[in-house]
Amino acid sequence: MLTRIFKSGNSLAVRIPKELAFLDPAAEVEIERVGNTLVLRPVEGETLADVPAIFASFSPDFMAGGREFHEQKEREWSGVFSENETQSETDETPRSPGGV
Repeated sequence: MLTRIFKSGNSLAVRIPKELAFLDPAAEVEIERVGNTLVLRPVEGETLADVPAIFASFSPDFMAGGREFHEQKEREWSGVFSENETQSETDETPRSPGGV
């Protein structure tokens, strides 16, 4: 089959004949140059059903030593909240569920 290359914005585009099209016209494809050939592959979207396979792809010794510990530093919060917000956080007066 023959088709044409055309300019679309700053990119080159090619029309794919209906007989060769992927099922979903909005599908993302990966493009790769192999010598003088361009190869298009549909990109498979990952779902939660893929999580076990993704975890299985990690080597058995992945994070075998655990996580690295980072001590938390005290943060400076002055100036972050307005005067009203700071007062409402430190106010010890019990409030009803309606805030009245």
